[in-house]
Amino acid sequence: MNEAAAKTPLRIAIAGLGTVGAGVIRLLETNRELVSARAGRAIEVVSVSARDRNKDRGIDLSGYSWTDDMMTMSADADVDVVVELIGGSDGPALALAKSALEGGKGFVTANKAMIAHHGMALAQMAEANAQPLKFEAAVAGGIPVVKGLREGAAANAITRIYGILNGTCNYILSEMEETGADFGDTLAEAQRLGYAEADPTFDIEGVDAAHKLAILAGIGFGSEVDFEAVRTTGITQVRSADIAQADALGFVIRLIAMADVESDGADGARLLQRVRPCLVPKDHPLAPVDGPTNAVVAEGNFSGRLLFQGAGAGDGPTASAVVADLIDIAREDTGAPFSVPTASLKKLPATEPGYRMERTYLRFTVTDRPGVLAEITAAMRDGGVSIESLIQKGKPNHGDDVLVAMVTHEGQEHCVRKALDLLEGSNSLTAPPLVMPILKS
Repeated sequence: MNEAAAKTPLRIAIAGLGTVGAGVIRLLETNRELVSARAGRAIEVVSVSARDRNKDRGIDLSGYSWTDDMMTMSADADVDVVVELIGGSDGPALALAKSALEGGKGFVTANKAMIAHHGMALAQMAEANAQPLKFEAAVAGGIPVVKGLREGAAANAITRIYGILNGTCNYILSEMEETGADFGDTLAEAQRLGYAEADPTFDIEGVDAAHKLAILAGIGFGSEVDFEAVRTTGITQVRSADIAQADALGFVIRLIAMADVESDGADGARLLQRVRPCLVPKDHPLAPVDGPTNAVVAEGNFSGRLLFQGAGAGDGPTASAVVADLIDIAREDTGAPFSVPTASLKKLPATEPGYRMERTYLRFTVTDRPGVLAEITAAMRDGGVSIESLIQKGKPNHGDDVLVAMVTHEGQEHCVRKALDLLEGSNSLTAPPLVMPILKS
């Protein structure tokens, strides 16, 4: 008998048998010997629970004990770890997490919303009960970025974390590049293909990426997770004309989540967390990331730039991340959920980014009449914005809306805001301006 087989199995209960839950069972069955060898002992599913017992999930569940009330998993003496794959920041998922940790069970989840909103409280609970809390699958699917930051880059002071954290938005933007179609049509096609939910709001408004960014910032900077401080702008205003203009200027458009810490003199460090569409130079490592792929860049003071890239969702990649957490627990290789004990996590106040320097892409939708361009350029001048290039694209019929796009020289962000405030309420603008920063290489 080999050493792994001789050890007591790690016994797990799985709550939620959707795409990911079924994927976890499929992976454990397919790679049973490999997982046992790498974990040092077998990982055994002893209980499962879901809303519909009779649903066809493409896997055989007859060998597993079915639990109608998932909350009883927390009190089951035969369970070592509860795996939560039902989703939702509150409600049953949160109740199960608290019950499992308080009941002396390890807890593994793919639930980014719950960790972003309640990660601190759950981490404190895990510490108080000497139980592991793991959530690799909550960020970027199968990409081991949580482990990469918490372990691989542990010797570094992380200066910046940024990347493409939402596959739905990335698919839409890269398809708009490829086909020339506008946002609405591309979103509808993404929904038809299953890349976007029936209600895609959390994805296209940047909330999903914000959840993930808040988690990464907590790990990378050793700070308390502060989802409420994430400034979020989605991609709903991006038009095919913006995609084409970006291409002509040597850029692609991507939804970028970014966090960094800056020193604020006597007041100490402050944290900036943002999700917004950006123009990305074509020679930047994030530019070729297309389709539903995710990618994360972390910059360490000794490691330099680290790039993590791969499938950001799907049953296989996400199940892979869940089982990787289970292997760590089986090895008794756990550690603090956010790299350091919760008592050592810093509470970093949010920074005001207005004095940061950046180049900006601005697009205005305006009425086609004399004087409009002069009004916009005057507002830029009075706001202290220096224009690098300006493009006006009209429609065939006089009187239709036209697009005015410009790229600014590098300048302080608050100057752009001031210029836009001067244009607020102008009868010349027929839609809110689109503002996208240019990501630095």
